[in-house]
Amino acid sequence: MNIKDALSTFQFGKKEVSRNSLLTPWGEKLDPDHVLTEYPRPQMRRSSFTILNGYWEYAITESPRPPQVFDGKILVPFSPETTLSGVGRQLMPEEYLWYRRKIRIDAVPESKRLFLNFGAVDEEAAVFLNGIMVKEHSGGYLSFSAELTDAVKEGVNILSIRVRDSSDTSWKNRGKQKLAPGGMFYTAQSGIWQTVWLEWTPVDFIRELKITPLFDSGDVRITVFTSSFIPAEITVCGISAKAVSGKPCLIHIKELHPWSPEDPFLYPVVIKAGEDTVYSYFAMRKYSVAQDKKGISRLFLNNKPYFQNGVLDQGYWSDGLYTAPSDEALVNDILSMKALGFNMIRKHLKIESMRWYYHCDRLGMIVWQDMLNGGGRSLMTFLLYLPTALPFVTSQFSDRNYPLFSRTSAKGRRSWLLECRETIHQLYNCPCIGLWTAFNEGWGQFDALKVTAKIKSWDSTRPVDHASGWYDQGGGDVKSLHNYFRALKIKPEARPFCFSEYGGLSCHITGHSWSSQDFAYTKFKNPEELKKAFFSLREKILKLKDEGLAAAVYTQVSDVEEEINGILTFDRKINKLI
Repeated sequence: MNIKDALSTFQFGKKEVSRNSLLTPWGEKLDPDHVLTEYPRPQMRRSSFTILNGYWEYAITESPRPPQVFDGKILVPFSPETTLSGVGRQLMPEEYLWYRRKIRIDAVPESKRLFLNFGAVDEEAAVFLNGIMVKEHSGGYLSFSAELTDAVKEGVNILSIRVRDSSDTSWKNRGKQKLAPGGMFYTAQSGIWQTVWLEWTPVDFIRELKITPLFDSGDVRITVFTSSFIPAEITVCGISAKAVSGKPCLIHIKELHPWSPEDPFLYPVVIKAGEDTVYSYFAMRKYSVAQDKKGISRLFLNNKPYFQNGVLDQGYWSDGLYTAPSDEALVNDILSMKALGFNMIRKHLKIESMRWYYHCDRLGMIVWQDMLNGGGRSLMTFLLYLPTALPFVTSQFSDRNYPLFSRTSAKGRRSWLLECRETIHQLYNCPCIGLWTAFNEGWGQFDALKVTAKIKSWDSTRPVDHASGWYDQGGGDVKSLHNYFRALKIKPEARPFCFSEYGGLSCHITGHSWSSQDFAYTKFKNPEELKKAFFSLREKILKLKDEGLAAAVYTQVSDVEEEINGILTFDRKINKLI
């Protein structure tokens, strides 16, 4: 397919197409009474918790007032737009989505506090217990907690959540979600989409941890934040150290065992503060940028050049959209990619559940983490057609020209920076994350050089890709290009040279495709042709390592709705390369 033909397949808000309901193997055997029962926060784990996934009541209304009558049942944590939720209805920006369920508390101990935790709720949530608002939160991809201590009572309590979601109608972060999906944009989902759980803590408790491995010195720096500033005790490798709340504690690792995709060794950690105990882990590893012996800029892992052979991951599921139907499903994606020789996943315009990062940590998969994209309605001629047809011109445009990049809202820019910082805060401890991507293909891009400086001030331990694809402002730690239609050639420079997207080889698999409309970059008639082309392309990429290629990201893990560029089918039932 040439560039002209490929560009003609980019369609937005197009005609109705027929769509199939596809279940993954894990969705087919889902037990509604035991949905995602694993502890959701592996790096700050307590032994006592109650998962609230399962059936809740739901209603979609036009009023912010609580409904008198509910519409039916919804299976939490699946969004109402999903098959697995049992609802199958799109929440519109002017509507309100209500959840309600009963929780029974047999006794309310005086020496405990009760927290309600959410992995993520898209997009704006208000939490009520027994009619009392206990929390408001904005940000559809970030975790948050609501303390219920003052509102809870013995016996039956009524928990309600009210949700609104502007999807792609505002400047707020949205990822690939679109109310009129098509091509490379997918069904907008809303509401609770990660695990909800209750947790009792002591009155004085551990709030959070910050863990920084100092590879060169063989130390780990752990900061414990506690309520009431009570002291803590940290135990690593049989060594215990006293810690003051909010002050870093340095612990030397006598026998250093580096983490890598080939050997993903994790150190367990136990933290005690008063009557509270949490369990965590970390890895000794270092991500950096340096020159190899030939003077070529490379990405380094543990002070050695390390070629990152990556694959793009949208994180969508045919039956759960943003929500994987099980923990096993998450593991299957990661292991399937490792089996094909990939050692890195670029998590594309989505923040995953913390259990996904945990599996990358323990199984050995580096993660390039994208920040979420937002802003106004994109000017696709500028952000897609121009850079695809004439890539050399993109370096001529400054992202301080906010109208061109759909970033005219000052409030939207401030909000993006806040969520960027919160994303780093939430994921900082994950050993697998090896690079932050600030902006993708100019979508909502602004002030990328200043943004990179801010990201570096929030996390100095990881490289930053300031502008993935195009509209390079000359900053960041890598030269980051997307190339689907031209010969793969590199030109080493001061920054490591990366193809942060390439490939997009596709094959429609009858019976496993979501739509009658296919979107793809390069189409093949059958898996045999696809397989031959994939491994030929892989060979070319690996040869470019010697010329200075530092990393490459193949598109992509799975088909997503109309987009059939996946190695796996959307329902995860077929691996096209096996």
